[in-house]
Amino acid sequence: MSQLTTLDSLDLKGKRVVIREDFNVPIQAGKILNDARIEAALPAIQYALSKGASVILVSHLGRPQEGVCDEAYSLAPIATRLSEYLKMPVPLVKDWHHGFSIRPGEVALCENVRFSLGEAHNDATLSAQLAALGDIYVMDAFACAHRAQASTFGALQKAKIACAGPLLCAEIKALDKALNHIERPFLAIVGGAKVSTKLTVLEALIAKVDHLIVGGGIANTFLAAEGHSVGSSLYEQDLVSMAKKLLSSKILLPVDVVVATELSETAKPHIKSLEEILPQDKILDIGPKTIALYQSFIQKAKTIVWNGPVGVFEYPAFAAGTEAIAHSIADSKAFSLAGGGETLSAIEQYHLNDKISYISTGGGAFLEYLEGKSLPGIHVLERK
Repeated sequence: MSQLTTLDSLDLKGKRVVIREDFNVPIQAGKILNDARIEAALPAIQYALSKGASVILVSHLGRPQEGVCDEAYSLAPIATRLSEYLKMPVPLVKDWHHGFSIRPGEVALCENVRFSLGEAHNDATLSAQLAALGDIYVMDAFACAHRAQASTFGALQKAKIACAGPLLCAEIKALDKALNHIERPFLAIVGGAKVSTKLTVLEALIAKVDHLIVGGGIANTFLAAEGHSVGSSLYEQDLVSMAKKLLSSKILLPVDVVVATELSETAKPHIKSLEEILPQDKILDIGPKTIALYQSFIQKAKTIVWNGPVGVFEYPAFAAGTEAIAHSIADSKAFSLAGGGETLSAIEQYHLNDKISYISTGGGAFLEYLEGKSLPGIHVLERK
């Protein structure tokens, strides 16, 4: 953190402060379904206002066709929600590329930066336009820090003064504590559908952790690598040999599972040992013996990193494993760090937000940081 210039180290009075936030929240029919990322952005905005700055907010939403203003991806609902949180008008500025007037104490939100040609390819002209919007450019969107785009990289390069916002600082601090100042035993839980999407994460974590729990389709691939039949479960046959190479005493795999012959709301769950799995069975959750085994390791851990569910928790019949793991992490005395969309959904579903030490707003950025990769949106700040 000492390498980064931070927002609270600068004189903001009378300055135009541009903050790249991540307002990429789920919206359906114009209604925001989850505004956790908007709430996470408030400290930076409120701090800048309290110091006499005018605040210009930049974000993307969804994946519209670049250069096309698609109302389905408009930030208008975000502007409305921000107005409610800040108790002041937050106008949505559609034509912001050549600057606009704003007074100290005011906030404005620029329309979806992905409506602008060149955002994805870090276009120099767009980067310069973004940097020119203010006197200070703040990177506070950790969830986008792994993308070298105009608003998350180029604008930071071109800005006279660029700095890290409080959310970005908090994310780095939590990840640094979990990965570089480890209290042991260190336990990682990595779930999800495919080994291929998390192979480098698994490789990086195995080198650091004392134990690694794998869940979901990832666990199925490892079970196949151990020689078990996984029936008609989701797994990656072409990565079984790679999983074999990674197998070690650190990796904890299920000893019993919950299966069904189909994945649906009405599917009938059956608890089976690994030896009882039939060709038509789909492994959709971990069984009670496995839950007890995993809980024993969670209780002993002093550092826990969690990314991904251990079963198809969206269906009640296959949610017991993920729910038990979530509650065990929440009840543990360990420093717990959770990240990833499905993980956050599970934490919210079981109302455990206040019981996890730190919940990361990042998905891809969270995984890349776990892998040990340098994130462009952070690296450019370190260089400046």
